[in-house]
Amino acid sequence: MRFCPVTKCRREGAKKLAEHDSVWKEAIKSYFKEFMEFFFAEIAQDIAFEKGYEFLDKELEKITQDAELGKRLADILVKVYLKNGAEMWLLIHIEVQGYVEEGFEKRMYVYNSRIFDRYGKDVVSLAVLTDAVESFRPSKYERVYWGFELRFKFPVVKLIDYRKKWEELEGSQNPFALIVMTHLKEIETKGKVNERLFWKITLVKRLYEKGYSKEDILLLYKFIDWLVSLPEELAERFHEEIKKYEEVRKVAYITTAERIGMKKGFEQGLQQGLVMDAREMVIELLEERFGLVKKSIIEKIKSIESRELLKSLFKIGLRVGSLEEFEEKLEEALK
Repeated sequence: MRFCPVTKCRREGAKKLAEHDSVWKEAIKSYFKEFMEFFFAEIAQDIAFEKGYEFLDKELEKITQDAELGKRLADILVKVYLKNGAEMWLLIHIEVQGYVEEGFEKRMYVYNSRIFDRYGKDVVSLAVLTDAVESFRPSKYERVYWGFELRFKFPVVKLIDYRKKWEELEGSQNPFALIVMTHLKEIETKGKVNERLFWKITLVKRLYEKGYSKEDILLLYKFIDWLVSLPEELAERFHEEIKKYEEVRKVAYITTAERIGMKKGFEQGLQQGLVMDAREMVIELLEERFGLVKKSIIEKIKSIESRELLKSLFKIGLRVGSLEEFEEKLEEALK
């Protein structure tokens, strides 16, 4: 068995968790109405989505950046308007840990109270638990002393509960039905690479069968591709299968042989220490996918010396749905 140093493992684990959080956050922001209708239908009925809604990232950052409990990238604060005309803030927590976190309820309470303390706004806290631990079902934070009582209760959704609703998920057009299916199959196929390959192909084909737009297919594919990872040899089989499927449907949204070839060439270049070639391949990939690339983006890529960062940016370039999204992630990476 191969072991890695503790600090390296922690660093890699934190990076993986941050990526997972980021993918969830992107999905919720892209399909907020569908998210609420799928997981919190009763609340969604009272929201006037036609009046618009606003994600309050800066406000949330202010109350989490100094929190001893740690900042969670998948926590989302959004301002909505109710059908009765009232304004309401929703604080959505996406818990992606695969183990029991004893302080979860406390963190929910602390974030809620901090928002009220800073902005004077009542906040409704909601939680989605993506872990596979059956017994981990936090839903309230309580303190009781000598007649003093503090009770903080919040609605919770547990994804593994949808195992009994598979047919319902298959029949739903809501993108979060597919996201839940992906999570369930990721859990079920751990250590079963051939089953995982089968389900990754099946889930991706379902994107087309549902009749989603190109933009939706690319975004949801990114979620599936990140969550249901495959060993390199099976990843190539997956790409070949999807390539054939796309040829039959006369579309080329997800993958092409050229992209796989570019990835191989990029990795070979890095192994040989050719950082300059790696920069050019990131730029070439962006031009291949999105056409004209802004000069400011090109200059920033050409200034990068880190091979690890270039490798990360190449993967991002393969998966993002737009050049604007790549630029946003580039800025984050360079901070």
